[in-house]
Amino acid sequence: MRWVALTAVAPVAWGANYFVTHEFLPADHPLYGAALRALPAGLVLLALCRRRPHGAWWGRSAVLGLLNVSVFFFLVFTASQLLPTSVASTVMAVSPLIMMLAAWPLVAERPSVAHLAGAVIGLGGVCLMLLGGADGISVPGVLASAAAVLVSSVGHVLAKRWNTGTAGAAVLASTAWQLTAGGLLLLPVAVAVEGAPPAMSPSALLAFCYVGLVATALAFAVWFAGLRRLPAGTVGLIGLLNPVTGVLLGTAVAGEALTGRQLCGLALVLGGVALGRPPGRRPADKPPGPGVRHRRQQGPAVPAG
Repeated sequence: MRWVALTAVAPVAWGANYFVTHEFLPADHPLYGAALRALPAGLVLLALCRRRPHGAWWGRSAVLGLLNVSVFFFLVFTASQLLPTSVASTVMAVSPLIMMLAAWPLVAERPSVAHLAGAVIGLGGVCLMLLGGADGISVPGVLASAAAVLVSSVGHVLAKRWNTGTAGAAVLASTAWQLTAGGLLLLPVAVAVEGAPPAMSPSALLAFCYVGLVATALAFAVWFAGLRRLPAGTVGLIGLLNPVTGVLLGTAVAGEALTGRQLCGLALVLGGVALGRPPGRRPADKPPGPGVRHRRQQGPAVPAG
């Protein structure tokens, strides 16, 4: 429960990030928005861990930085500007289901029939929500949000796979490498495509502080720590707090309204994720006694991170 609670910090911060991005960040500079979110956060974590990539982690950091940072941040920034907060975050509700499916071939965590049924119900709920006819739904915004779900699900499962076993890196270090690599990949593209950096108002500077330090540095560190210690399906279900936070902020703070059909779609998403949750521990699955536990622990140690 401690790791579940700690991991939950990430989707709550990300859910609030939709509102902050939509309301306070410059809408016409998505590449700079993504780069300024990633690079400062990566450099802060790099200064804290004081470790450089080693061996295969040079290439892994580049791949994870491209998927989890460069492409993902750009798509999230675009979706946050084109869609209402509640809609953008609700589309992301399918990410737990996509993570379950991605974990099957990548880390051999096979989804059960309940998982697959939950995926079908959840995806149906998202389709119902998008067909609700509410104002402000942009097709490019929906496509950007859906692409962000796919990219991040694959990237997060890859991070879990590469951080398992003795070859894994410390969580803080691997997070710093991903964010720094992703920011360095984004920066020259932003300069080439968008020209000079956008002018920053005081509110935009404060928003970037939240986006970089809380919704990125802190959130990604606890998220990847949870991925190392919990099943991908469990972490994906915790990610449901992302759309819940976005919907609550969008309706309570931004004054957005959801139609009845969209609320029914969100309810289907919640039901699908609840149906696909990992089963509870049965009596036969109780932990072994102290002596058995001691014997089973002999073998390769998993880095604590």
